[in-house]
Amino acid sequence: MIRFFTKDQYKNGVLLLWAVLALFQAGFTELMDDEAYYWVYSRHLDWGYFDHPPMIALLIKAGYALFHNELGVRLGMVALNVGTLVLTDRLIPQKDNRVFYLILAGMGAMQLGGMLAVPDLPLIFFAALYFYIYRGFLESQSWKNTLLLGLSMALMFYSKYHGILLVLFTVLSNLSLLRLYRFWIAVFITTALFFPHFYWQYTHGFPSLQYHLVERNSNRYHYSHTLDYVLGQVLLFGPLVGWLILYYAFRTPVVSAFERALKFSLVGVLVFFLFSTFKGRVEANWTVMIFTPMFILAHQGIVRQGYSAKIFQYTWMVSLLLVCVTRVYMVWDFLPGVRVRPEIHHNREWTSAIAEKADGKPVVFFNSYQRPSKYMFYTGGESYSLNTIPSRRSQYNFWHTEEDLWGKEVLMSAPDAYYFEGLDNVDSLGSPQGDFFNRMEPAYYSYSLIQFEAAEKTITAKRNEPVTIRFGVKNGYGSPVKFPAAMPPAVGYAIWNKDDYKQIVYQLKLEDVLTKDSVDITIYMPEKQGEYKLKAGISAPPNPLSFMTHNSQVIKLNVEF
Repeated sequence: MIRFFTKDQYKNGVLLLWAVLALFQAGFTELMDDEAYYWVYSRHLDWGYFDHPPMIALLIKAGYALFHNELGVRLGMVALNVGTLVLTDRLIPQKDNRVFYLILAGMGAMQLGGMLAVPDLPLIFFAALYFYIYRGFLESQSWKNTLLLGLSMALMFYSKYHGILLVLFTVLSNLSLLRLYRFWIAVFITTALFFPHFYWQYTHGFPSLQYHLVERNSNRYHYSHTLDYVLGQVLLFGPLVGWLILYYAFRTPVVSAFERALKFSLVGVLVFFLFSTFKGRVEANWTVMIFTPMFILAHQGIVRQGYSAKIFQYTWMVSLLLVCVTRVYMVWDFLPGVRVRPEIHHNREWTSAIAEKADGKPVVFFNSYQRPSKYMFYTGGESYSLNTIPSRRSQYNFWHTEEDLWGKEVLMSAPDAYYFEGLDNVDSLGSPQGDFFNRMEPAYYSYSLIQFEAAEKTITAKRNEPVTIRFGVKNGYGSPVKFPAAMPPAVGYAIWNKDDYKQIVYQLKLEDVLTKDSVDITIYMPEKQGEYKLKAGISAPPNPLSFMTHNSQVIKLNVEF
């Protein structure tokens, strides 16, 4: 015990304290929206999901099996977070524990976010593991290191797709890898291990690629995308010294092939996402996998190159004070009038209020993967997300939930009153998470698992010109499709861009369409010149003429003069 707490300047004690604080935070902080969503993932284990690979679901499943609460959801993340620090420390060639503590104290996001059940945490850990194994592979291309390298790359990819960038920039830093047949064996191992996820994407029409590369991108560039990204990086690795950590990491010269891989990964990832801001908004956390390269290079800059650590010495106590205040706020809402991450507070209150209105019946939320996920976690009730065009899709579009709801009375809950425009018996509920407008639907029907597949991905035509598109009809339900007796669901389409939205519901009855292999839909191009998106859809409750579900992939429209 004495050796444990005295070796390496109490580093083991620091790591133990780090873990205890993270466990406390994990157990007493309510779930964030995405965490609840990933918890629902864990109830439907699969090789893939609409938004992410399955690693996060597996980790939550394991922890929740031990503790049926927030701690269980986050338990695996705490373990991986501590493991990341251990691996990063072992990768530092010239160690100085004082510098290690100073840098760590200045990184508030790593302290506060190190227990969140999000895909970034396993990605950071498996990125650190990948670099740890890669260093060994550079020293010896043994079969053991080859196997472990292939395994570590697969684990990164199963955590988050962004991990492929680290492999790409590692290869660019050391092109001689392409001449090593055992490196190609490692690549083959990664491919074989990742194949089940690739096959899941294939059988589901590659929804992740469709969303991230087509549906999510902005139609036009705005300078705020770039400014927000740059500022986000400084705050992500700070908040007070993030700029200095990044500067030292960039400035530190490399002395080995391994450090060159770290530098290429650091610079490559940051520049890649900087250019990505010209296509759309980039979330600050998308670069988290550079934690280990950045930490090591900044540390070596201070220890080996003699860069000044004075700013770290002057600010570490202030950084820790900010972290402590934030920790308290995450557990206790002592600023009830301030909307800073309201999603982590008062979830039991609003979910209980909705459950009382539902009176044991399922609840269908409009266009929100967050609300049904929170509702199920905190009440144990049945819930579903009805996603309509042009809102984003989610994994709820792929789960077989609708069949269990067909014909049942459900409580429909929307974030705005216009969803129920012209309908009676609508009530409202206010909460820190926003407003809830609710109405009982006596017999619910929606059809998100029916998909119309078109060969065209892009269509170019003149204004107001009619264009006929042939869609293949794919029925994704495993049981006979049921239809409402009144107002049969119909097939139509929606066209939209940033400034305009147009929806057409045809007199094509869904019941008739499902008897065919394909259906022709004639669309009319918009009146204004420009770029648009089109999707086929099926009329949805409670206003079939106003709402349609997502029933095809996006088709790009180029409207010429």
